[in-house]
Amino acid sequence: MEKELIISRQEDGVQIALTEDKRLVELHKEQPGGQFAVGDIYFGKVKKIMQGLNAAFVDIGGDKEGFMHYLDLGPDYNSVDKYLRLAMNGDKGAATLSNFKIEPVLEKVGNFGNVLKVGQPILVQVTKEPISTKGPKVTGDISIAGHYLVLTPFSNKISISQKIKGSEERNRLRRLMQSIRPQNFGVIVRTVAEGRSVAELDADLRQLMDCWKQMSEKLKHVSAPCKVHAELDTTSALLRDVLTDDFSSIYVDDAALCEEVRRAVKVMAPGKEDMVKHYKMETPIFEQFGVQRDIRRAFGRIVTIRSGVYLYIEHTEAMHVIDVNSGNHIKAGSGQEDTALQVNIESGIEIARQLRLRDMGGIVIIDFIDMDKAENRKKLFDVMTEAMRPDKARHTILPLSKFGLMQITRQRVRPAMEVDVQEKCPMCDGTGHIKQSMVVVDEIEASLRHLATAQQERHLTLITHPYIYAYLTKGWLKSPYRRWQRAYHVRLKMKQSEKYGLLEFRFFHGNGDEIQM
Repeated sequence: MEKELIISRQEDGVQIALTEDKRLVELHKEQPGGQFAVGDIYFGKVKKIMQGLNAAFVDIGGDKEGFMHYLDLGPDYNSVDKYLRLAMNGDKGAATLSNFKIEPVLEKVGNFGNVLKVGQPILVQVTKEPISTKGPKVTGDISIAGHYLVLTPFSNKISISQKIKGSEERNRLRRLMQSIRPQNFGVIVRTVAEGRSVAELDADLRQLMDCWKQMSEKLKHVSAPCKVHAELDTTSALLRDVLTDDFSSIYVDDAALCEEVRRAVKVMAPGKEDMVKHYKMETPIFEQFGVQRDIRRAFGRIVTIRSGVYLYIEHTEAMHVIDVNSGNHIKAGSGQEDTALQVNIESGIEIARQLRLRDMGGIVIIDFIDMDKAENRKKLFDVMTEAMRPDKARHTILPLSKFGLMQITRQRVRPAMEVDVQEKCPMCDGTGHIKQSMVVVDEIEASLRHLATAQQERHLTLITHPYIYAYLTKGWLKSPYRRWQRAYHVRLKMKQSEKYGLLEFRFFHGNGDEIQM
């Protein structure tokens, strides 16, 4: 599979498109000045404790306070709290945890009020950005993500990505990490670390340790609330998470940004920085690579698939609902059951793409076309599972219910991507309603009356939409415009134009000059 990143710097931020085999599968937007980002670590202060929810709101310096449940404190909270006090007091061992004694694990069942008090400082990390009216969600379980590894302080555990299947490779990575990781620091080995050398993994680990030491140093001099560790910008974070050996090219339409991306790739994948190319053509980069075309087709309430199948996608506060429609998909010789299976499989593949493209999270309900055979329902479930395998967001897929509904839960850490592919109707101004034709005719007559009586105009030309023109000229001698000529003693010439809106009309002098009304 050929993967490409298309990066465009625009007035309202940086847009990043990920394509697979020339087809858009992910779209990200980096807005300057974003308040919170997943992965940011804050030195905050407990603002309010909600005993009924066994949760608390934490002031982390934004307009909205962070929400934290008791279980979000994490098993290592006691160690994090001890480390925070040492770092605030300038203890030299806090940065390396060299002589640090890890505290007992926090009990899974407990009361928030017995662990934290209002006004108490706390170290938290953002796990979910603000969505709608909700503030960010935070956790006390601190970690720092790198390209190959994730650093987990206050733990000596080594975890290997489940997507690395070979037992020999898993054992190699485990032995390697056991030999290079510092004491009291655990690591999670990411999927992209498979087959990597000890030098590459060690360099990534050293970079993560530098981030930890910088954060520890900063805690000596700041007061709550304050950000003490910033996650990478969207571009760099995306490169860190998706950059693999099967990437062929990265195109950037801004010279300065191109150089930044080149430096980031050189650190993450030494020797591959040459695949970063500066796009210099006059045609906008998204147009040149077909990204804009895919955006127009893929976003909106109705998504049409090439075979004629189409999807209705509705977003609500509680969930996303997708309805599958067969449209004009008819295959000669196929029965109803076979046609339903074909439509459902094609729709399932597109839905998996839509979930990634729009970054839809939470609960997703899909209403597939009913199928009677159990083996066909199982086949659809298998296709859906395979189609969503490349999705890096955590997700769970349930088999079809007896009502033909499939339920999917997908990790939601930021608002769903929305691209407005519709324009406000100039006729109704987006209301869906326009004036009645008779009301427009009354307005035309009132304007004519004013021109004939107040301004003493005697030779006029009226241009309207063809629909209004047909109404005004119908009946010849009994037509409205003939009646107006007799009533107001004016010579009125009628013309029509398809360029005019339905409610648009204009009067002109006999010499052709437009009359401003």
